[in-house]
Amino acid sequence: MQKWRVTFVDDHGEQVDEVFESAECPNNEQAAKLIRARRLPVAAELDLNDLDGRTDNPTVKSLKSQNSIQILSITPI
Repeated sequence: MQKWRVTFVDDHGEQVDEVFESAECPNNEQAAKLIRARRLPVAAELDLNDLDGRTDNPTVKSLKSQNSIQILSITPI
């Protein structure tokens, strides 16, 4: 599996790098789900079905609006 570095701004305004393994480069939505599962495990259990299909990238938007987490880049290692 390929390792990917996801760089994002956390809820304290600091730039953070997290490394994830995935066969293919994760898109922003997939990366947001990985970040949420690792950094906010309780929130990862919440159902976003009310947003699913009605908005693009519901996890990305949820992280930004509710947790002030914004993905900056996804790069291979």
